Amino acid sequence: MVNMNWCLKQKKGIRLVESNDNLAKAYIEMSIDSINVMNNERKKSLRWAVSSCYYSMYYSLYAILMKIGIKCEIHSCTIKFMESSLKDFYSKEDINIINKAFELRNIIQYYADKLIDEKDAELIFKYAPIFFNHSKEILSRLNQDKIKEIRKGVTE
Repeated sequence: MVNMNWCLKQKKGIRLVESNDNLAKAYIEMSIDSINVMNNERKKSLRWAVSSCYYSMYYSLYAILMKIGIKCEIHSCTIKFMESSLKDFYSKEDINIINKAFELRNIIQYYADKLIDEKDAELIFKYAPIFFNHSKEILSRLNQDKIKEIRKGVTE
C-alpha cells in the first residue's frame, strides 16, 4: 500500500522543487490535448480513450503540483499527495474518480487479456472535463500562504 512516508523516501517520489508557473501552464495544455484525444478516440479505441482520459486528469493535477513546487514521478504517489495534502481543494469524489481512471488505465494498457467495465469508462469520460475545470479553478485560487502551508506539510 502506497503511503506518504513511502513516497517521500523514494528517489522519484515526492520532493520539493521551485514553483514553476510556466510548467503549470504547459501541463494544463497537455491536459487539454488529452481531453481532445479522449473525445476523438471514444468511438474508435477504448484503450486510447481511457488512457487519454486518465492523463487529462493527471496532467491537470500535476499542473497544481508544479505551481506549489512539488515534483513526483510516481503516479500513485502523486495521487496520494492529492489525497493527503490537497484535501482542502479536492473532494473524496475527485479522489475516487482519478483513482478509478488510474486503475482502468493500468488494466487497459498493461493487461491485454483483461476487460474493463464500459460503465466505469463512461463515468471517467464524463468526469474528466469536470476534474479539469476544477483543477484550473484550484490553480487560480492558490495563493502564496496556502502554497507555503502545503509545502511545510511535505517537510514535516
